[in-house]
Amino acid sequence: MAVVSKKIPAPDKVKVKTALLSVFDKTGIVELARALSEQGVRLLSTGGTHKAIAAAGLAVTDVSEVTNFPEIMDGRVKTLHPKVHGGLLAIRDDAEHQAAMKEHGIEAIDLAVINLYPFEDVRKAGGDYPTTVENIDIGGPAMIRASAKNHAYVTTLTDPSDYAELLTQLSADAGQTTYDFRKRMAAKAFARTAAYDAMISNWFAEALDIATPRHRVIGGVLREEMRYGENPHQKAAFYLTGENRPGVSTATLLQGKQLSYNNINDTDAAYELVAEFLPENGPACAIIKHANPCGVATGPSLAEAYKRALACDSTSAFGGIIALNSLLDAETAEEIVKLFTEVIIAPDVTEEAKAIIARKPNLRLLSVGALPDPRAAGLTAKTVSGGLLVQNRDNALVEDMELKVVTKRAPTAQELEDMKFAFRVAKHVKSNAVVYAKDGQTAGIGAGQMSRVDSARIAAIKAEEAAKAMGLAEPLTRGSAVASEAFLPFADGLLSAIAAGATAVIQPGGSMRDQEVIDAANEHNVAMVFTGVRHFRH
Repeated sequence: MAVVSKKIPAPDKVKVKTALLSVFDKTGIVELARALSEQGVRLLSTGGTHKAIAAAGLAVTDVSEVTNFPEIMDGRVKTLHPKVHGGLLAIRDDAEHQAAMKEHGIEAIDLAVINLYPFEDVRKAGGDYPTTVENIDIGGPAMIRASAKNHAYVTTLTDPSDYAELLTQLSADAGQTTYDFRKRMAAKAFARTAAYDAMISNWFAEALDIATPRHRVIGGVLREEMRYGENPHQKAAFYLTGENRPGVSTATLLQGKQLSYNNINDTDAAYELVAEFLPENGPACAIIKHANPCGVATGPSLAEAYKRALACDSTSAFGGIIALNSLLDAETAEEIVKLFTEVIIAPDVTEEAKAIIARKPNLRLLSVGALPDPRAAGLTAKTVSGGLLVQNRDNALVEDMELKVVTKRAPTAQELEDMKFAFRVAKHVKSNAVVYAKDGQTAGIGAGQMSRVDSARIAAIKAEEAAKAMGLAEPLTRGSAVASEAFLPFADGLLSAIAAGATAVIQPGGSMRDQEVIDAANEHNVAMVFTGVRHFRH
């Protein structure tokens, strides 16, 4: 049965007479304490926060003096006491509450300034199990929730960025806070504890290998508000989940405007794709447009890799995202600035390259410091009406797959390399996906069609257009390998690829008509391998 409210109206303004300060992140806490003290506010505090405030020469009472109970169990128990929680939860205008406070010697607490043990940082740093558990805050969230629930009378601050607004209110209105401010801070407080608990519950699921926990919550901290979402009429914001994965969320913006919603989505897709190509195996470049690659290539130099990627579809690359797997140098930067580009993302950038990119002040340049590990575990999520779809990240790599030759002719060594390259790219192309590749370069990419045969045809058309643009006698699909990210359900898609000039095919296999497709490949002396692994991407 639900608890029924007594419907006592909340006061618009509440005088702050007593404040409880208990923070792990001590940014600005001494300055806040000094300002509160100057306004005559009594300060209560705990542990390290108490020491910091006292060391600044300010009068501050240890919570243990209020509770008449010492901190015990290595500080695990210090604020979990009726004199603390009663002071936070008491309804000031309720006679019964007032009587209880008087009977038990409970003093009202009007302001709670609290932040939490750094569970997120310990997790990201790879702390062991006991250390991570020890950094689960208990008293902090309890006090935050208590004070935030009682926001009719209590102001709750969980973020140092809100200290200035609090002090402005107190200075402007005789030491009082407004109901509107207390409500906003309460909303922020509950969001903070929700995100904190989400991080903890997801860590437990990961640590205990629980793939589908009964409750799954994904929390985030606001990184920035966006001008709009996918379209100008949609509001949007970028939140950080705390996952320690190099990419757009961890990157440093070296120059250029704020990234848009679409920029972030596309840049993430680009960097995840280029990370499939390890720097020790040579430079690589991926060019993305609307979350699909329009060109991917390796090369003897980064500049050459970029030029080869661009050659696949220079028309679509206009206004695209460029991702690089190694240090962006001056030579590559000179090539990139010849084309209008929205974003460049790379592990690092030379000073010379920065100066060259600076000629295009609106071009966003991101430095990450590292590449994401394509084999690393993780979760991806998307919303549907009334629900959340959560799955493991697709961290399957073609290098780790057992490739099965299913045709009479086995692929040559070069064909096998081209197959692997094409399949690696196809993993990052929206389904249905067909990718032609030759000599470490995409020759044509067909993405997102309802019919796989249409994807094969579109990729071939793109290759023909690219050949004309480069003045080639024939498209690069001649003598190429072709990859399908899912099985070929009929021979028609294969025949389209063969017509485009493909001599080798890589696909997962598993269709009821596999034999029909294999027979067609044999008839045309085409080599085919099955991966046994599908890469749907919707």
